[in-house]
Amino acid sequence: MENQLRSKLMKGRKPVGTFFESGSASIVECLALAGLDYFIVDSEHGPFEVESTIDFVMAALVRGITPLARVKDGSRASILKMLDIGVQGLIIPDLHTVEEARQVVEYGKYYPLGRRGVAFGRDAGWGYAPHATGSMDNYFATCNRETMLIPQCETRGFLDHIEEISAMEGIDGIFVGPYDLSVALDKPAQFDAPEFQSALDRVLAACRAAGKPCFIYAPNSAAAQAHLDRGFNSVAVGMDTIMCVEGFRQLLGELRTE
Repeated sequence: MENQLRSKLMKGRKPVGTFFESGSASIVECLALAGLDYFIVDSEHGPFEVESTIDFVMAALVRGITPLARVKDGSRASILKMLDIGVQGLIIPDLHTVEEARQVVEYGKYYPLGRRGVAFGRDAGWGYAPHATGSMDNYFATCNRETMLIPQCETRGFLDHIEEISAMEGIDGIFVGPYDLSVALDKPAQFDAPEFQSALDRVLAACRAAGKPCFIYAPNSAAAQAHLDRGFNSVAVGMDTIMCVEGFRQLLGELRTE
């Protein structure tokens, strides 16, 4: 069991992903063939539950792209089930307090870091995967290392405690949700506002001090490059559905001469 996204980050690479909204395992394969490092199944705003996500995970493993999911909330069930089916990292939205972040670790990491419920599900090959056939200590350690918990910085409360949360053992990175964060700062979509720019600097500094990767959403390639140049470790660019619309619009614009 190896999380390729984590490995790339550990090697200093800057992985690029996208949000997954189309609901097609074939599209997962296409994202991998295009060269993306990961995709994020959106269970917060999208319609996807565990039953459909498992098909996307299987397609990802076939083509060598890392499957992540943005869960709908920080509840035990939301976190536990996505990890049990083999999602290799979770984006957890709408957290406000340090205690909520600790609870995410409790639900998402095995002993001794947390209290994740023990079950040999699909992720463990029902007990037959190599990392699940040895000692329980080895199984716990492998899962704790290779499955990433990445809370989303998008609320005022989270930002106010970013230094403590990013340094917390069991938190594997921070994902900035720029739209919701700008709303939380009373500057909706005003990404050039000094308050928003200062917030980004604070999140980056906190992650850097904690030695944790910092992710952010970008709507297009220009914004993504600017974030990478600024020091973000990874960007999730757009959505697969948006890329489909834009790609065909460009094609039609090139073909039509009237």
